[in-house]
Amino acid sequence: MDIQQDGEARRMPAGLVALALGSFGIGLTEFVIAGLLPQVSGDLGVSEAAAGWLISGYALSVAVGAILLTAATTRLHRKAVLVGLVALFVLGNLLSAVAPNYVVALFGRIVAALCHGSFFGIGSLVARRMVPPERASRAVAVMFAGLTVANVLGVPFGALVGERWGWRATFWAITGIGVLAVAAIAVWVPAWAGAVNEAHRPAGLRRQLRAFRSGQVWLTLAATALGYGGMFGAFSYIAYTFTEVTGFSSADVAWLLVVYGTGLVIGNVAGGRAADRDRDRTLIVSLAGLAATLAAFGLLAGSRVASVVLIFLMGVFGFASVPGMITRVTDAAGGAPLAASANVSASNVGNALGAWLGGLAITAGLGYTAPLYVGAAVVALGLAVMVVTAASAAAKPMANTKV
Repeated sequence: MDIQQDGEARRMPAGLVALALGSFGIGLTEFVIAGLLPQVSGDLGVSEAAAGWLISGYALSVAVGAILLTAATTRLHRKAVLVGLVALFVLGNLLSAVAPNYVVALFGRIVAALCHGSFFGIGSLVARRMVPPERASRAVAVMFAGLTVANVLGVPFGALVGERWGWRATFWAITGIGVLAVAAIAVWVPAWAGAVNEAHRPAGLRRQLRAFRSGQVWLTLAATALGYGGMFGAFSYIAYTFTEVTGFSSADVAWLLVVYGTGLVIGNVAGGRAADRDRDRTLIVSLAGLAATLAAFGLLAGSRVASVVLIFLMGVFGFASVPGMITRVTDAAGGAPLAASANVSASNVGNALGAWLGGLAITAGLGYTAPLYVGAAVVALGLAVMVVTAASAAAKPMANTKV
């Protein structure tokens, strides 16, 4: 990095804001549909179960697209890839906005989802190149800030716009945000930040795949999947916990989710800063905090005050590990973009696993606090993996890789 680049990197680069705008749009696309399903199913003439595939189909496409698109674009300049990915996101949401039937709407969701994992995987590498190495996790946190804000605003935004102007208007609005993100990335992300490496030589797919020989990569991916899985397994059924156990009304769930989302935003920022000081300790503390929070939530779910505090802490600890996990897996993989995208896929696999296990616990008649205990157990397993991972890394430290 030359002197001009170094001076730019020491400020908060506008390129990070552009990436955060892209992550905000992508996050809205992921979360907004939950508040629109009744309208969509009624307008397109399908059952609510079929409309649910607009959520699950999206999640599956994220997991697959993260690997396939990253592998397919491995020899391309990363800035150009990011612009192309957000353009794909725009196309997908445009298809959903104008969809004449359910099939086209679902196809639009799938197209939009394909960019999700690759954007966060490749974007995290570009983000950390715009700052000095000691601020890498904070840079990733800034990019992910858009996603956390979208988590807070997504469902109420979709419900508000959908109620006033119809569900299609929501997708038109997200399409507009995507267009702005394309322009911002094209203008504000510097070309040098998208270079594959300092020598500007392309990183081949074969070399990236060799990175997966590292045990540290696989252990970090496992810790990611288990940490996310435990939280999402509990979160998937949290509305039932609030209404059936705590005694909140269904109308209260919206503001309770805002409390959770606020915790996500704070956890993301705090986790990024802490990870730059001591990454593995931050990951261990955040996973331990999440496991303890979920267990305590299960015990105290009958208390309204405790539930509000614990849903906030669930958000804080749940997202505090995200920046550190991303930078850790890419460092362990020698900066391979495929590893960063694999981390996003791992989180989505964990989400599916956690939701499935939580559902099994409810079906078994264990009650609506059961997903909280199941989540705590899954996160505790992730904590054990992270402790082993950190210990093995301390015995044989990873190289501090520039990407």
